[in-house]
Formats: sequence, C-alpha cells, structure tokens
Amino acid sequence: MATTVGPYACAGPRRYRNPGGSEMLKVGLVGCGGRGTGAAANALMADDNVKLWALGDTFPDRLDSSLKTLSESEEYGAKVDVPEERCFVGWDAYKGVIETCDVIVLATSPHFRPLHVHAAVEAGKHLFIEKPVATDAPGVRSIRESCGIAAEKGLSVVSGLCYRYQNAKRETIRRIQDGAIGDIVAMQCTYNANGLWHRGREPEWSNMEYQMRNWLYFTWLSGDHIAEQHIHSLDKIAWAMGSYPAKCVSSGGRIVRTDERYGNVYDHFNNAYEWANGLRCFSSCRQWDGAATDTSDWIWGTHGKSNIQRHRIESGQAWDWRWHSDEPDDMYQNEHDALFASIRSGEPINDGEYMCNSTLMALMGRMSAYTGKEITWEQALESQEDLSPPTYAWGPLAVAPVAQPGITQFV
Repeated sequence: MATTVGPYACAGPRRYRNPGGSEMLKVGLVGCGGRGTGAAANALMADDNVKLWALGDTFPDRLDSSLKTLSESEEYGAKVDVPEERCFVGWDAYKGVIETCDVIVLATSPHFRPLHVHAAVEAGKHLFIEKPVATDAPGVRSIRESCGIAAEKGLSVVSGLCYRYQNAKRETIRRIQDGAIGDIVAMQCTYNANGLWHRGREPEWSNMEYQMRNWLYFTWLSGDHIAEQHIHSLDKIAWAMGSYPAKCVSSGGRIVRTDERYGNVYDHFNNAYEWANGLRCFSSCRQWDGAATDTSDWIWGTHGKSNIQRHRIESGQAWDWRWHSDEPDDMYQNEHDALFASIRSGEPINDGEYMCNSTLMALMGRMSAYTGKEITWEQALESQEDLSPPTYAWGPLAVAPVAQPGITQFV
C-alpha cells in the first residue's frame, strides 16, 4: 500500500527576527562542499543571534576553503567564530561538531546521512538535513527511526527538499489540491540536465579517496542521480498527489558517461510510477552534456493542467504566481528561516516523513531500473540491499559493477 504524506508544518520567512528566546545558537556544519557552504551561509542569515561555531569534513582542504569563503563574507562573516580547535577533520569529524553545537547542518555525500542524523538526534541537536537522506533502504529506515525520536524530543528537523519552502510552489500545490484543475488524471516530471563536476584523480589518492572526492559517480555514496538530483521532481509530484506510488517500472543505463571515471552510476532513467488508484506519473532524468535540457513538472486534471515548476494553472481558473507576487522568494533561505523560527518559538518542525518517503520513491525507481523488475513500495521499503563499504578507511575499495537489467538481482 502506498504511504501517504504526513502533515506539513512550516513557519513563513522570518529573516533576522527572533520569535522568542535570545540566547546565542551555535551552528555546526558537517560537509564543507559547495552545498554545505551555501547552507551554512543561509543559517547565518536566518537569525540575529547565531554563530558558525564548528566545521567538520573528511578532507582538510574542503574545510579550509569553506571557512575562507564564509569568513570573508561582508554580509555574515562577522558571525563566523571557528578557531582551529573547532575544525574537525576525518571520518569522525561529525562527532566534534555535534558535541559543540546547537544546530547541525548535514551536507556530506548522502551515504553518511543516517549515521550523522542518528548521532545528532541522540545528542539532542536541531537539524538541517540535505537531500536525499540515504542511498539504500536500510538507511531510509534508520532515518525514519531517528526522526521519530527527534519528534519525541521536540527537535526541529528541516529537509533540504527546498521546493517545499518556496512560497510560489506552495501556492501552486495548494491550488491543485483545492481542485483548480479538477481531478488529477496524469502526471509527468522531467529533470534533463547537463553533466556535473568531476574532480579528476591525483596519483596519491587511494581508491577510497578517489571515490569520496568524486562521490556523485558511485551509487553507494550518491544513490545515483535519480536520488541525488531527480528527487526534487519526484517530491513535487508526491506533494501534489498527497501520497506516494504503489509500484514502478523503470529503465535506464549509460550511453554517454561510459568511461570508468564515472564509476557505476547511470546517466539516464525513465520511470513509470503508478499509484494504488491507477494514476501514473511518467518521469525521466538524464545528465548529458550537449543535449537539450528541461526541468518541468506537469499535472493534468479533468478541468485543466498545471506547470508546477513555472507556478502556473492553465484552465478555467487560470493563474500565474507572477500575476500576484514579485516579493523575494529564496527557497534556500526560506527553509533556514523556518528552522530557526521554529527553534525560537518552541514549535518544532519535523519534515522526516516526506523526506524519507521521497528518498524511497527515488530509490524505488533506481531499484527497478537496475534490475529491470517491477518494484512495489513495500519491496523497496523492505529491501535488504546495504551499499556500505566493508570499512571506512583510506586504501583500496573496489567499484561495484554497473547494474545490468535482467542480470542484477533485487535484494
């Protein structure tokens, strides 16, 4: 049976305002890449009395680069207070950050999210958690359990599925759910993008370091791009539906990124997700340089259609967000504004249910494409596939073979 979306609670944008409480909040960043650095900047701009207090990363050069960028900002650099003793490097860097801070920003490669979330929740810390939240079903189950504990402790857990915090998207989805296009009859979402970065390989890097530094291209680290990137599209569809699919049949492969430097991920996926009532969403994503790009989400109803990504209703109740608002609507900032407002007000946000379910929806598509089999929601949720490496240590690490539909088995 498909899983329904739980209640969604979020405060509106409240930049530079403390709804209640004035004590200084110490922010810690785990994962100092570009996304983590951007998220830390948003956190510093979300509240008057916050400081970036600690940084953690596996690699010292990534930490140093992030700290330099954040410290030199004219807008929020004065809020950076990270001396050498609060710079934590290595596999256990997250422990030092969690121990010394109040609010933790988790932005490492997705494989490590379950471990880090568990540790932070056990320590009673508020969280911003980048998407996706896991790369396999055991990881999703772990995150779900941690989010339940966070709810019991009254901790805020805000997801990096940022479109949920964009006011234009919220109003579009609200109108769809209120019947602006009638009853939904079909859905399509597309995330056709160019290729992303690759950091090459240095002769002194071990196989583990090479994979960690190029984590996008290894399924155990990224979940493949259907989970790391296309999850945004899938999440918007599930949000509009108010529920998740019962099953899916997918295909995919590698026809452009075939070199071994691209690890074992696919470069395209095509998915047919089906809900319990028979409704279908046709979903596609690819990462090809030199090809047409498209990021769009369409929903057709009995009285019209909606372009969610462009915030439009095309029907007898025609509507366009741009007709009604020209106010700033920075979804990346909005989510951090909401996080800190919830902490100050004592009214915690917990996005755990939908961030787990949308991650699982993406993983279900990957499982189907990799195996060539129809995969149900229950199968995906109960999958025993554990992508963890044998050990977390610098040294040799074999790359898993590229999945072959019809040969690769569902676990």
